[in-house]
Amino acid sequence: MPPTTTPNPLMNLVPIVAIFAIFYFLLIRPQQKQQAEHDSLLKNLKPGDKILTTGGLYGTITRVLGADDLEVQFSQTVKLTVNRTAVTRVVNAETPVKTGTIV
Repeated sequence: MPPTTTPNPLMNLVPIVAIFAIFYFLLIRPQQKQQAEHDSLLKNLKPGDKILTTGGLYGTITRVLGADDLEVQFSQTVKLTVNRTAVTRVVNAETPVKTGTIV
C-alpha cells in the first residue's frame, strides 16, 4: 500500500496570495500613483493656470483664496469661486480650447 501524504495547508494559500499580488500590481498600485500625481497637481495650482473643472468648464485661475478655494474666470464677465478639488487637470497653452456659440 502506498503511503498517504497529507497536503500542506500553506499550499492552499498560494493561489490567494497570487491573486492578491496580481490585483495589487494591476489595479491598486497604478491608482495610487495616479492619485499622487493629481494631489501634486492640485497643490501646485497658481494664478494664470488654465484649468478644466469636473463640470467640464474651461477657465483661468485669477486668485488663490486660501488653502481650498480658487477664483476662476470663465469669461470676461464671469468669475466664480471653486474648490480646489473641482479641478480635473491643467490645460496646456498648446492645447486648443474648444469654444462654441449658443444658437
